[in-house]
Amino acid sequence: MRLTLGSLLVALAALVIGCSVDTTGPARAAERFHAALASEQADAACAMLAGKTAEKLPDPGQSCAEALRELDLGAGGGVTEVSVWGDDAQVRLAGDTLFLHHYSTGWRIRAAGCEPVRDLPYECEVEG
Repeated sequence: MRLTLGSLLVALAALVIGCSVDTTGPARAAERFHAALASEQADAACAMLAGKTAEKLPDPGQSCAEALRELDLGAGGGVTEVSVWGDDAQVRLAGDTLFLHHYSTGWRIRAAGCEPVRDLPYECEVEG
């Protein structure tokens, strides 16, 4: 079977389109999370956390929102890099690094306030 240049280009375009990765979703989720924190809407920020992360965050007798208010998660800032692998993502903002997971309900924050530790994984203020 002989392929024409036109059919080859169509096949390559379909391959590229089929392999595209959604970096916009996790980036927007990370920005919305920090926007909620900046506008002192800690309840809204808690709603963006993955279930296990939200459960693990507060101390006994404390709400998720109270726990988030006590943490200094920085200003966030603009997105500098997004890496996506399957249903997981890392979003680097100017002032924070977040890890997210894609659930049927959308992208949720699994960890925030993360900083790299030399020769070790990230250390995060919020993680589940």
